[in-house]
Amino acid sequence: MKIERALISVFDKTGVVELAKGLQKHGVEIISSGGTAKVLKKAKVKVVDVSKYTGFPEIMDGRVKTLHPAIYGGLLAVRDSKKHVNEAKKNKIKMIDLVVCNLYPFKKTAAKKTAKKKEVIEQIDIGGPSLMRAAAKNHEYVTVLADPADYKKVLEELKENEDTTPATKEYLAWKAFERVRAYDSAIESYFRKLTDAPEVFELRYDKAFDLRYGENPHQKAWFFRSPVNTDPNVTNSKQLSGKQVSFNNLLDADSALELVKEFKKPTCAVIKHNNPCGVASSKTIEKAFVLAHRVDPVSAFGCVIACNKPVNMKIVDYIKKNKLFIELIIAPKFEPKALEQLMNKKNLRLLETGPLKLDTQRIDVKKVAGGVLVQEKDMYQLSEKDMKVVTKKKPSKEQIRAMIFATKVVKHVRSNSVVFAAVPRKGSDDDTVTGIGAGQMSRVDSTWIAAKKAGRKALGSVMSSDAFFPFPDAVEEAAKAGVCAIVQPGGSIRDEEVFKKADELKLAMVITGHRFFKH
Repeated sequence: MKIERALISVFDKTGVVELAKGLQKHGVEIISSGGTAKVLKKAKVKVVDVSKYTGFPEIMDGRVKTLHPAIYGGLLAVRDSKKHVNEAKKNKIKMIDLVVCNLYPFKKTAAKKTAKKKEVIEQIDIGGPSLMRAAAKNHEYVTVLADPADYKKVLEELKENEDTTPATKEYLAWKAFERVRAYDSAIESYFRKLTDAPEVFELRYDKAFDLRYGENPHQKAWFFRSPVNTDPNVTNSKQLSGKQVSFNNLLDADSALELVKEFKKPTCAVIKHNNPCGVASSKTIEKAFVLAHRVDPVSAFGCVIACNKPVNMKIVDYIKKNKLFIELIIAPKFEPKALEQLMNKKNLRLLETGPLKLDTQRIDVKKVAGGVLVQEKDMYQLSEKDMKVVTKKKPSKEQIRAMIFATKVVKHVRSNSVVFAAVPRKGSDDDTVTGIGAGQMSRVDSTWIAAKKAGRKALGSVMSSDAFFPFPDAVEEAAKAGVCAIVQPGGSIRDEEVFKKADELKLAMVITGHRFFKH
């Protein structure tokens, strides 16, 4: 096999002149049309116009150019079929061995707020997808180039074989079908928004890179990225240093970063196995870092830490002084001196996100076997106006501040969950958790764990529960630990019994009407 004839029709002209000149060096005849033909002719590339090749003019403002038997017969003919070859000769159809094609910018045009429907419709490419599909279908004989990134590879193979290898043809065929699929999907999505068509939820992710393994070493794993994802998050972060991030690193980094996004004040979150073991806010990021780490330094061994402000040398000094073992730090930025020092730790992964802001993609997807669950992302921010006091004792302003802080954290702890938080002194900038109970089958067990983690720090703390109390037992356990006030959603059939128990124990309790399960 030898590539003797190529059809080039592209919207994105990147590298097309170099490709065409390279093809001509190998004696390949080039057929082209419209703007592509003009660009090639200007570059002194010899081109046969499609209209001359087919004997039929371009019509209807270029909507009909390549849709002709002379083109599609040359693309779809099975070269090993005598019938196909004879029919081609009878109808004076020449074989086309290479198609170079990319598509109109439909998605980009449709995304413009000022774009009118007529303008968007004109970006629906007909000839391009048809050419790519025909060439890809017949990839045993025809090479299809849908991505300028592959031009160089094809030219290199022509030097060796005068044709592309079967493996390359197969790969390029897949790529063409994938481009057409994504293109058609964008068009379908546009029309779905215009009509009352049934809802379709489509997931599209492109592979970012291979992972060393999954949750366990015997599991293969890959990291995929959404092509429409532009938010500052773990997926779009840039790795500055350290070994390649692992499957579990990415999960923990995501949990840590999404937690600190809840706060405007300098905040750090220490994550272990997808749950926070320390969270703190303060006037400076270095103070928040120290406070968060000190919540539970034993659990913090081998942790992932997120900061919502740039990492500085004071944080590095604390890490070095205390010889902390940290798997990964993710932050908007690393100050130059801090980065230089941290890069000396070969096993410490550093991820930089750029300035943090509220996400624009507010959809949360969870996988189950054979399907997905889709919900709005929990963006609710609890405030004092949500709180209704249900006990004789009312919480102080400082206790309310601690309740709001603890509830922002409990949103990011696996259910059943409770969070203890210190009540700040008047004038203090510090907000910190004192104990966390995560992922238990009963709420009283979560409370017991939080109390055990907090130890003496539980004295005078507030407690936030992600859901209501089905029994008063967790309230009793919190009181034993020294908790002074509780915030919870309310809504249990035993609410009155729970409120009464809080009164007996002289606790302040407020309900919010907002549950924060995280399964």
